[in-house]
Amino acid sequence: MKRLISMMLMAVMILTMAGCSSGSGKAQYADKYIDLHLHLDGAITTEIAKKLADIQGITLPVEDDEELTKFLTVQPDCTSLNDFLECFAFPLSLLQTKEGLSEAAHLVADNIKSQGVIYAEIRFAPQLHTQKGMTQEDAVNAVIDGLKKSDLKTNIILCFMRGDDNGEANYETLELARKYLVEDGGVVAVDIAGAEALYPTSDYGDLFAKVREYNIPFTFHAGEADGAGSVRLAIEYGARRIGHGTRSYESEEVLNLLKEKNVTLEMCPTSNRMTHAVEDMTKYPFMDYLNRGIKVTLNTDDMGVQGISLADEYRLMEKDYGLTPEQEKAILNNSIDAAFTTESVKEELRKMI
Repeated sequence: MKRLISMMLMAVMILTMAGCSSGSGKAQYADKYIDLHLHLDGAITTEIAKKLADIQGITLPVEDDEELTKFLTVQPDCTSLNDFLECFAFPLSLLQTKEGLSEAAHLVADNIKSQGVIYAEIRFAPQLHTQKGMTQEDAVNAVIDGLKKSDLKTNIILCFMRGDDNGEANYETLELARKYLVEDGGVVAVDIAGAEALYPTSDYGDLFAKVREYNIPFTFHAGEADGAGSVRLAIEYGARRIGHGTRSYESEEVLNLLKEKNVTLEMCPTSNRMTHAVEDMTKYPFMDYLNRGIKVTLNTDDMGVQGISLADEYRLMEKDYGLTPEQEKAILNNSIDAAFTTESVKEELRKMI
């Protein structure tokens, strides 16, 4: 009898394990992630900052980790995107040498891999790394070299910056993107970042006409600090992806255009809350966009400045917005479809999620 009971219990255990591992079992929430919108200078954590300071002989402003974290992360009194962008001064000060920038790229890639990220596109503006004598090209090569030290699959997006006195620097970035452009394993696209409300998208039509002439893929920060009209212009310029696009809901025409043109939104909930792109997060439009059939993805934006991981963003969306495992799988597939990489890499990623 004891032997019979033991055999029955064993059979139940085997059936239970089979059910959990088969497609017929309950769907599981995502534990592997893809980050298409991650700023290198915004991904410097306290531990990474300490390592960068050590290898470069830089004296940190404070010795206590808790105080150092305050230097790196956005404070509760942040009221706008412009305030948010001021938080980048300190991490950028650690990224002004080839050694520092290369190691930062390596450490950030390893850090996000440890958090479950299987593919990332890391973006940065080379013109922001020339304060101590590096050229923009030096900066590009430093990041390429740093990412090669990690075994996480990564690609690079070069950012132009919105501004009124950096047109020459933006065109230098453009020429570097053209020179270093590859389908995978390096620079794969360009973007424009910065103070969207102060420097409107309409100022950059000529720059992106040149981007199109060079056949460089691009994404475009829009609809964050400025409204749906900024998103519409980015789409008219030919953007395949929109960084944020949060305020697209202000125009039904723009929402229809996103779906019609199959444009993917790189959405970043915590960032949008902190920059006040959305004042009332109970009305955060992510789920509405998803249910409309607009291609949305989840990303971190500035994980170090915000003190988050991509897993945190997924858990937030599950808890506060009812995101289901099936929807998470759809979002990850959206990320794969929109990634600036080859079809063979995309197929590998599909097998992993």
